[in-house]
Amino acid sequence: MTTEQKIQQLREELRQHNHNYYVLDNATISDYDFDIKLKELEKLEEENPDFFDSNSPTQRVGGDVTKNFETITHKNRMYSLDNSYSKDDLLDWEKRVQKNLGTEDIEYTCELKYDGASINLTYENGQFIRAVTRGDGFQGDEVTTNIRTIKSIPLVPNGDYVSSFEMRGEIILPLQGFNKMNEERIANGEETYRNPRNTASGSLKLQDSSEVAKRPLDCLLYQVVTNERKYKTHFESLEAARKVGFKVPDTIVLAKSIDEVFDFVSAWDVKRHELPYETDGVVVKVNNLQQQEELGYTAKAPRWAIAYKFKAEQVSTVLNEITYQVGRTGAITPVANLEPVQLAGTIVKRASLHNADQIEKLDIRVDDTVFVEKGGEIIPKIIKVDLTKRPEYSKPTEYATNCPECGTELIRTEGDAKHYCPNEFGCAPQITGRIQHYISRKAMDIDGLGGETVDLLRKEGLIKNYADLYDLKVEQVIPLERMAEKSAQNMIEGIEKSKEIPFEKVLFALGIRFVGETVAKKLAKHFKSIDNLMQADFDTLIGVDEIGDRIAQSILDFSVDEGNKELIQRLKLYGVQLEVSAESLEGQTDKLAGKVFVVSGVFHQMSRNELKKAIEDNGGKVSSSISKKTTYIVAGDNMGPSKLTKAESLSIPIISEQDFIDMI
Repeated sequence: MTTEQKIQQLREELRQHNHNYYVLDNATISDYDFDIKLKELEKLEEENPDFFDSNSPTQRVGGDVTKNFETITHKNRMYSLDNSYSKDDLLDWEKRVQKNLGTEDIEYTCELKYDGASINLTYENGQFIRAVTRGDGFQGDEVTTNIRTIKSIPLVPNGDYVSSFEMRGEIILPLQGFNKMNEERIANGEETYRNPRNTASGSLKLQDSSEVAKRPLDCLLYQVVTNERKYKTHFESLEAARKVGFKVPDTIVLAKSIDEVFDFVSAWDVKRHELPYETDGVVVKVNNLQQQEELGYTAKAPRWAIAYKFKAEQVSTVLNEITYQVGRTGAITPVANLEPVQLAGTIVKRASLHNADQIEKLDIRVDDTVFVEKGGEIIPKIIKVDLTKRPEYSKPTEYATNCPECGTELIRTEGDAKHYCPNEFGCAPQITGRIQHYISRKAMDIDGLGGETVDLLRKEGLIKNYADLYDLKVEQVIPLERMAEKSAQNMIEGIEKSKEIPFEKVLFALGIRFVGETVAKKLAKHFKSIDNLMQADFDTLIGVDEIGDRIAQSILDFSVDEGNKELIQRLKLYGVQLEVSAESLEGQTDKLAGKVFVVSGVFHQMSRNELKKAIEDNGGKVSSSISKKTTYIVAGDNMGPSKLTKAESLSIPIISEQDFIDMI
């Protein structure tokens, strides 16, 4: 046996033993024997560096240090899930699915919703190459070095599987390991970790991968994303993944009806407390992958999946005070300051009261005993008041009439739930908030500049708006508290680099009220420049797809404001991208302007995503459902029968993939 063959044999043996121990929970070798084999492999690899393999079992111990985690754009967006909290919600979802597919013959999968940190693992040619956190769904942080240390993740799938794919899952910290970590911290006189979820998430961003390797992290997989059509169902793809070494939980089941989904939900609402890790609900998915494609996505979530959240934990505590927060748009949010209480693994001291209507509806008062739960397991909220414990001296809450920060009288427009402070350019939290929004990851993504630093820069009089950032000099920033020369240099470089950010993100960064990420993309695509947008009248604005009266009026208000006009002019002079770049416009036409397409079936020359992009690049609109407004249906193999029936009933032309290519 050659040295290379011996190295390969040891790697295969150790991978199998790793799988048996960490995935199957069935060790077939003693720890001592495993360590002997690992040391033998380490010695051979050290003596023969030509045979180095980043996916060797010896690379799992960590040691590499990552100073900065690179931001990576996801090849396939990581959507969030719509939530449901009752069986009625699930029934409503099922009706929508059946209506869109035109059939009641739908099979579902039921999976437990794990409480950890979402991760996207990329494999190419059968090798693990990259791990990226979910981030904002569009982009996340590359944490490959740290993920390699998690032994339940196969670095090389053991068997025949699709060659290039993404595997999505949840990095979790099992309760036993979490408790052991806390026992060690107590013994060392250190503060304990609050909960497994946050600890798992924080572990992924540790700079020293050898420290990550010491933590008992695990990874449970729940979705395969690939263009290869080897499997027809979600369940089949996960079963196959399990066979080649991925840790797919065996709790996943097939459900032939919504009643079987209810059975799964009811059973696990009780059994979940016996699990070795935290779970907060059930994820229900349409099993057939082609039906998933037919259903598609909303702006935020897949239509083919929904999360059922188990009833949130509730606790009672005393409301000590109601204070008011000012957001970047001037929106006022009342906040309940509570007697600290343990809730779902964290200490809760504050809860949102949303608006004046909510306070009035629940008749919430200072010194009330209130019931608090975590809405969606994340944001604490008050759900009711214990009137039996209300003090005799209690008086109804009088909502604030003036801004708590600048004293300006609050306004509330008709039909708006919130009160607002109109002092846009003179109210400190609004000034800071707008700049913090401008520099955020989804907007200008300025490295080296955080929210606290923005507040410090404002207080020192160095900035009053986001345009002022581009006037900053290193020598102005160095004297600031906790600011070293290198940090100052990084900040100025990050600000300079933001001039390369494309127009659609800049438009979102400007902080125009009601103009979120999705709306900003539509507006940038339609108007092509900030000048065209700011010169548009009301009718032109509402003529843009999905732009309603409220958004249109907000854009008009922004556009006529002299302060905003000055800011835009300054951003232009600094070189910020305020129009769509020539590169982005390359290959775009108006050939399909005014036409609405529905894409259905399996295609061969282009992927579905490429087809949709080609439609949009040529001025057309892609819709997920057929209506009288549909111009054409681009049909591939196995087109959904419901879509075919509806198309025929509405006499909508059905064209082939080649017909479409010829059209453009």
